[in-house]
Formats: sequence, C-alpha cells, structure tokens
Amino acid sequence: MMALRSNTNAVRSPHYGALQDVVDAVYADKGPKDAVRRLEVVVAAEAADLPCDLMEVVNLLPPGSYTRQRLCDQLNSSIGGHAWGQVYGTVE
Repeated sequence: MMALRSNTNAVRSPHYGALQDVVDAVYADKGPKDAVRRLEVVVAAEAADLPCDLMEVVNLLPPGSYTRQRLCDQLNSSIGGHAWGQVYGTVE
C-alpha cells in the first residue's frame, strides 16, 4: 500500500473549515435572502488571515452581490475545481 504524501489533496489542512468561519461571520447578522458584496467577503477573508490557497478561491469570486447560497455555490465550485474539498472543506 502506498503512503499518502503530505502535499497531496487528501491530507486535511490545519485550516480546514476556515472558509466556513468566514462565510458564517459575513452572514452573522443577515437573513437567508440578504446579499453581501464581493468586497465584504474579501475583506473578511483577509481579516481571517486565510492561507494563500483559500485567498485564491475568494479572489476568484466575480464582482457582484451574493446571497449566502449563491456565495457558497461559487466558493464550492472553486474548491472542487482545485480538488481542495478534503484539504480545506466546503462551505454551506
């Protein structure tokens, strides 16, 4: 059996769930239909001192406003595209 190397996308990062914390913080005082601007998400991610990989995911967000569901769909799409779901987790 082949051992997993630490640089594979199957090893959970110490930052696993950090992006979920950012999403929770951005929508803490908002309802499910309320929207936030991309800039709010970027600033919250920078304040959370996310690792470069997760900042890349956040910076890939197109300009605009996002309901929580739309933001999560967009972020999860980028996370999945990079195959980082097991490493950093997805958001809801």
